Amino acid sequence: MRNVAILGATGSIGASALDVIARHPDRFRASVLAAHRKVDELVALCLRFKPDLAVIADAALETSLRDKLAAAGLATRAAAGARALNDAVSGELCDSVVAAIVGAAGLESTLAAARAGKRLLLANKESVVMAGPLLLDAVSAGGGELIPVDSEHNAIFQCLPHQPRAVDVERLPGGRPDLAAAGVRRILLTASGGPFRGRKRADLAAVTPDQACAHPKWSMGRKISVDSATLMNKGLEVIEAHWLFGAAPAQIEVVVHPQSLVHSLVEYADGSVLAQLGNPDMRTALAHAFAWPERIDAGVAPLDLVKSGALQFEAPDRDTFRCLDLAYRALAAGGTAPTVLNAANEVAVGAFLEGNLPFLAIAELIEATLDAISAEPVADVEHLVHVDLTARQTAQRKMRQGFC
Repeated sequence: MRNVAILGATGSIGASALDVIARHPDRFRASVLAAHRKVDELVALCLRFKPDLAVIADAALETSLRDKLAAAGLATRAAAGARALNDAVSGELCDSVVAAIVGAAGLESTLAAARAGKRLLLANKESVVMAGPLLLDAVSAGGGELIPVDSEHNAIFQCLPHQPRAVDVERLPGGRPDLAAAGVRRILLTASGGPFRGRKRADLAAVTPDQACAHPKWSMGRKISVDSATLMNKGLEVIEAHWLFGAAPAQIEVVVHPQSLVHSLVEYADGSVLAQLGNPDMRTALAHAFAWPERIDAGVAPLDLVKSGALQFEAPDRDTFRCLDLAYRALAAGGTAPTVLNAANEVAVGAFLEGNLPFLAIAELIEATLDAISAEPVADVEHLVHVDLTARQTAQRKMRQGFC
C-alpha cells in the first residue's frame, strides 16, 4: 500500500490524482491532503478519503479547518502553513508526494519531499524552472524517485530507457539516463498551440481572460491555461526538460500538434522516433507515475486512431507567441535567469487575469524584467527566494511605470 500526499488537492491535478487513487483502494491511499485556501472543498475531500492529515497553506484558516473537520466527525488532524506542509511530506505519513501546487509557492515542499527520499510525482514545473540543480541534488541525496507527471515530460520519461533494460545506461544525478549514452538525438515537446493557434498579433490585442482560458483540449487552472495561450507553458517545459533529462537547449525542439494525442517524442541516433500517445487526460500520466514500473487502469478511454483522423504537426509561431523565445533566452543565460522569467510571468499573468494588463503585454513585461536583472549563479534556496521576490517587485514597478 502506497500512502500518498497530494499537494494542491483541490486543483485539477489533485482531482485527477484522487480519481486514480479511488480506482485502486487496495494499492493507494490519500494519507495527506493539502490546499491553499479552500477549506470547505478540502473538508469535503477529507470526508471522502479519510486522510490522516489535512493542511491549509493559509495559517489564518487553521482554526476554521480544525473546527469543520471536528464538526464532520473526522479523525483527520489539521495543520497550516509552509512548515506544516514541509513536515508532512518529510515525515512518515506518506511515501509518495504529488507536487501540484501552482507556481513558486510549491518550491519548498517539493524540495522537502525530494530530500526525504519520497517518490515525487512532479506536476509543479516551476520548481524545476527555478531550482533545477537544487532539486536534482535533493533527489540524489534523498535516494528517492522523481517521475514527472506533466503529460509532455511523462511521455518523454516513458520513451527513454529505464530498468529493466537489456543494456545498462549510465545515470546522471537525480537518476536521469545519460542521453548521449542512450543514443538520444533530440527531444520533441508537443504543444497544442492553445486557443489562439493560427492567429497573429493584430488578432490578440483585445483578448479577454476567459478567451485565453478556453483551452481547446485540456481542462486546466486559469494560470496554466494562460501560459498555454502565450506558449510560456511550453517555454517552461523546455527548461524543465533540460534539467529533468540532461538535454542541451539545442536538443529540445517544440512542435505544435493541435490534436494533443501525441504527448511528446524522443528521437534516437539510428533514426528511430519513439512517441507516447493517448487521449488528453492527466490521469494517464498520474497512473503511470503512481504504479511505475507497472501499468494500471487510469479510467481513461482507449485511443481510437481511426476516429481521431489525421495528426497534424507544425512549427510554433515565435513572432506572435514571443514567450517561447524568452524561455530559451533565460535557459541560455542560466543561473537565476529562469527564476526571473518565472516570477515575471506569474506577475504578468496575474495582472492579465485581473484585467490590469493586455494579453500581448505579458511577453513585454517579462522581457523588460529579464532586461533589468542580470543572471547570477544559483547559491541556495534562500538566494532563489530573494531573486524571485526581486523579480516580482521589478515586474510590478515596471507595470506601474507603464513600460508598454
